[in-house]
Amino acid sequence: MKSITKLFLTGLATILPIAVTVYVLYWLGTTAESILGPVLERAIPKRYYRPGFGVVAGVGVVFVVGVLMKAYLFRSLVALGERILGRIPLVKTLYCALRDLMDFFAEERPRMTPVTVQLGDTGMRLIGFVTRENLTNTPLGVEDQDTVAVFLPMSYQMGGFTIMVPRSAVRKIDMSVEQAMRFAVTAGIATTAGA
Repeated sequence: MKSITKLFLTGLATILPIAVTVYVLYWLGTTAESILGPVLERAIPKRYYRPGFGVVAGVGVVFVVGVLMKAYLFRSLVALGERILGRIPLVKTLYCALRDLMDFFAEERPRMTPVTVQLGDTGMRLIGFVTRENLTNTPLGVEDQDTVAVFLPMSYQMGGFTIMVPRSAVRKIDMSVEQAMRFAVTAGIATTAGA
């Protein structure tokens, strides 16, 4: 019975990440098609329209917005829209969280540095990520230059803790952010090769 359960879990561990990824891509494609497809059907003759043009148009819109964000006037309009959204209680929370997540992935340089954090003088270390090197000018009341913010992810869960520790308690490790995150969230089971 144990071998059957192990085989099932192995199969599930193989299929589930692929299935979720394919589903998310499918959802994005069908959403773009359902929103932009009808617009394109009105804009171009029916004999030229092909299913999938909505997806292509969606990708094009994303690139155009990326280009427009280089222009000061467009950035000012987006900032105005963000200020308006920032005044609506529930919308503000959702929008800011999504915006911060997208900003993190859009950054060309990594904003987190993989480190280990020493727990007192026990010799134990936790894998974490320095998310902020300087905590001055924050509402946290930390005015010294020797304190850093470190995010500690929890194994097998979405979430973690952000702690403020002395710079001397952290040590950089020779891993990419992806390798260290995979190692931390899988409780050290995942290999770090290939990332």
